[in-house]
Amino acid sequence: MSRRRSERVLVHRVENGHAPKRLPDELIVEEPLEIRLDGHLVATTMRTPGNDFELAAGLCFTDGLLADAAVTTCRYCEDGRNAMEGNFNIVTVETGGRAPVPQPRLTPTTSSCGLCGSTSIDDLRARLQPLDVEPMPLELLASMPDRVRAGQTLFDRTGGVHAAAAFDLTGTPIVVREDIGRHNAVDKVIGRMLLDGMLPAAELGLWVSGRASFEIVQKAWAGGFAALVAVSAPSNLAVEAARAAGLTLAGFARPQRLNIYAPADL
Repeated sequence: MSRRRSERVLVHRVENGHAPKRLPDELIVEEPLEIRLDGHLVATTMRTPGNDFELAAGLCFTDGLLADAAVTTCRYCEDGRNAMEGNFNIVTVETGGRAPVPQPRLTPTTSSCGLCGSTSIDDLRARLQPLDVEPMPLELLASMPDRVRAGQTLFDRTGGVHAAAAFDLTGTPIVVREDIGRHNAVDKVIGRMLLDGMLPAAELGLWVSGRASFEIVQKAWAGGFAALVAVSAPSNLAVEAARAAGLTLAGFARPQRLNIYAPADL
């Protein structure tokens, strides 16, 4: 199903001190998505419409809500006219009741905050095992921003969207997704891989635009990736989590240059 992900508005552009010109500009669309697990509320997140099933499945997986339950289907909670009236903004992930009943988040998740630090590293250690992965070539990690750039079509149109990509040992992007929220883009990538039976991603890396937060490291750890590469900086808690996971964490990735924050010793 095709969803509107950007829209045009008229703006007044001022350049070089000249009088404003009235021109069209393209903006990224931001709408709420209510995510349910077997009909039970999980969270409401602000996202860019599109790949909603991937986002819902990915969030349930990376938050550990599925336990060992397999996803049987994802669907909008209403069909036909009712779904259209709801703007296709309610999705349920179905496991046939095999997943534990989730504890809902009490406040909406914004496009920027994700978990907002509500999960600790001790919680992750209790839920996730240290990764058994081989390091990826550092020169490959440094090359990923240029390799992913061609897949950032929404960014080209709006300049207001983040991207995430899973890539292999040749540097080929396997799945690329864009969203107004960094964490949503990552969940869409991991959700697609979950639904396709591609997890754990032990021989793949995860690239993200922007910074590497604790939550992004958590999602990479849950997905079993060998490396996480960010265009910007990580947080101190993200570095601590990556070292606990045994995950290679790189930041400030540029052609021929990057910083390695985890592991502590190369």
